[in-house]
Order: sequence, then structure tokens, then C-alpha cells
Amino acid sequence: MKHKYNVGESVYFTASNVARPAASGTYEVIRLLPTDGDDCQYRIKNSTEAFERVAKESQLNVS
Repeated sequence: MKHKYNVGESVYFTASNVARPAASGTYEVIRLLPTDGDDCQYRIKNSTEAFERVAKESQLNVS
């Protein structure tokens, strides 16, 4: 399975129902991660947060 987004690309993250709604927003792809079942995963970072998040490709859109 091939990743849709590349390292350094800006993406819009839509948080799932379990995450805080404030987590949604524009992020930068930091690293490509192995797939989780049928969904590619990414490590993403928002410039206003001190930590990185793991997101599934289904939670991301072109920013």
C-alpha cells in the first residue's frame, strides 16, 4: 500500500470522536509509518503543539 502524502506536506487533520475536537487543524507530515490494516499511518505535527500525533490517512485531507 502506498502513502498518499509525503514528508513535509501540509495536511488537514480531522480528529476522531475520541480525541479532543480542538485537535483538528493543519499539520505537517513528519514521518510515514507502517500501515494499520488497510489504512496508511503518519506522524504529524502542529506548530502550536509541543508533541506529535499519529494519524490514519482516512483522517487527513490536502490542506
